[in-house]
Amino acid sequence: MTLDAHLVVTRPRFRLDIELEVAAGQVVALLGPNGAGKTTALRALAGLTALSGGRILLDGEALHTLASERRPIGMVFQDYLLFPHLSALDNVAFGPRCKGASKAEARRGAAAWLERVGLAGYVAAKPRQLSGGQAQRVALARALAVGPRLLLLDEPLAALDAHTRLEIRSQLRRHLADFGGATVLVTHDPLDAMVLADQLVVIENGAIVQRGTPAEVARRPRTDYVARLVGLNLYRGLAAGRQVTVGEVGFSVAEHLDGPAFVAFRPGAVALYRTRPDGTPRNLWEATIEGIERHGDNVRIHLEGPITASADVTPAAVADLDLTPGQRIWAAVKATETHAYPA
Repeated sequence: MTLDAHLVVTRPRFRLDIELEVAAGQVVALLGPNGAGKTTALRALAGLTALSGGRILLDGEALHTLASERRPIGMVFQDYLLFPHLSALDNVAFGPRCKGASKAEARRGAAAWLERVGLAGYVAAKPRQLSGGQAQRVALARALAVGPRLLLLDEPLAALDAHTRLEIRSQLRRHLADFGGATVLVTHDPLDAMVLADQLVVIENGAIVQRGTPAEVARRPRTDYVARLVGLNLYRGLAAGRQVTVGEVGFSVAEHLDGPAFVAFRPGAVALYRTRPDGTPRNLWEATIEGIERHGDNVRIHLEGPITASADVTPAAVADLDLTPGQRIWAAVKATETHAYPA
């Protein structure tokens, strides 16, 4: 294990207490709502925020006793923080120069890194002359040029527009795959996390609430935040056989469970009816439409009632059912469309 960290940061109204393990060559993404403690964790790893307790071990070496400038890390900040008066080449060469490399040696290495990130033609450009995507790549090259054993990325794609983000995300994935050290990525974007990370660590209120591979977390969310992140309706109830009771609603599920359990299903799995449907028994409840909004190519209907749910329907279905806020509606989900698992 390359990184073994227990991060404890105590403030008057907030406490971060999490444990992280990141193997060599692995990318771990920290996800969570605003104020969860993601950036605090990253700054603690970098030595920019002091630990109140815990440890940071990298290849067995204690980093928490070292000043930030002595830690073998590279960091890409959300706003990149390139030196505005330096060229792209000298921005990348800055780190090696601080570590004792000669000017010529540092600039040779910087030129090689700029070539690797596809910016060989921008060595003389100042940050103000670079696009957002180009600035991000210079910042990444600057972080990697010092030969770090730990790479820290704080919302590295947040400042980019949607089109540029798509291209740079793909390029960043390739660069991270070539990096032999441990990488910790902070993001609030689930797509960035799913594409870039090998493992997800979800933080809420300074504590880890879920961890696992992107597929595991997406399939079995354990909090409302994670469920919204991956686009699922999620409920906690009590299972007895193939039935899970959530408040006043009983869900028939495919799995056989007993005890506390979660039930999850996609908004697209929810069918809406003006009147109570007949026919095959299904998971059914009556609700009130609280809101209607466009969601991609579909329309998302927000439902309130014995349970709160989101339903995705086509614009044609909205017209056919004459759906309006405040309207009473019947909602149904087939048992085969639900996913139940132990809580």
